[in-house]
Amino acid sequence: MSQLPLKIAIGTAPHTADLKNGTVPIDGVAADFVEVTPIIGAFRRMVRSLEFDVCEMAPTTYMIAREHGSPFTALPIFLHRFFHHDGILCRDGSGIRSPADLAGRKVGVRAFTVTTGVWKRGIMKDDYGLDASGVTWVVDDEEAVPGLTLPPNVVRDPAGRSLVAQWQAGDLDAAFTGAAGIGRQGAPDANWSQGANPPQPVAAHDLFDHGFDRASDFYRRTRIYPHHGLLVVKDSILAEHPWVARSLFDAALAAKAPFLAQVDTPEGGDAEIQRYRQLATVVGSDPLPYGVDANRPSIDALIDYAADQGLLKRKPDVSDLFVTLN
Repeated sequence: MSQLPLKIAIGTAPHTADLKNGTVPIDGVAADFVEVTPIIGAFRRMVRSLEFDVCEMAPTTYMIAREHGSPFTALPIFLHRFFHHDGILCRDGSGIRSPADLAGRKVGVRAFTVTTGVWKRGIMKDDYGLDASGVTWVVDDEEAVPGLTLPPNVVRDPAGRSLVAQWQAGDLDAAFTGAAGIGRQGAPDANWSQGANPPQPVAAHDLFDHGFDRASDFYRRTRIYPHHGLLVVKDSILAEHPWVARSLFDAALAAKAPFLAQVDTPEGGDAEIQRYRQLATVVGSDPLPYGVDANRPSIDALIDYAADQGLLKRKPDVSDLFVTLN
């Protein structure tokens, strides 16, 4: 039987490696994996030109794109998980010691819709009472979905300076770290993670102390386990070949098995394995659960957060967001 050719863009990770190298085949599919580094670049290409048949995508970008009419639907395959009681630096001398202190301040984040930002703002509201509308959010990158109207408290530097430059100059009170903020510079390209001009050390402190413990407590109370990166498939493919959804889901599960075996060992592995091993001590033996039911608290929370932050005009029904697996 001939196989269906599909152009696929997924980031490389311990749990996707066997899928991408062909060790785990996708039943009925001749997969053409396209390498995009960083994978964030593929999100934009999918939203703007439907370049791929199957593509990894940030969940907030996906929900916004769907509301704006993008013809693709997600599988409940969540490719990355993070706790979010961390990753915000505050300038020493700013007087910022808790999330409530961010009110009235300027905080740098790469783009307002970046899923890391949506999670952090939502958690800071839920757990610390921060009203995100009272913060000036300074961005230096474009949003993945063109034409999106942002809240009035989202601004750009009039001189076009990057977050890195503004942070160095002392013009931001706080900033997100890593890819969500001052850990990169410019639009996604091959050298994006390093940035053209990495920031020089600035006297600063983490907003959260004991972040992992705080996040663990948040998870135990709410069962919210922030997800990043899901898999979307063109609606035209799903309409003509509905079996593709199950083939992709089953292959992703099979490719995850060696990763889970590594996580289950007491030591060793790269930094990503070690990170998930630590998460497993809190969330259970599978720190990358797939499927809607296993992730319902997190899915519902992200919908609520995105709508509350003005990124969605209406809250979508979960059944409309994900393919039904037969």
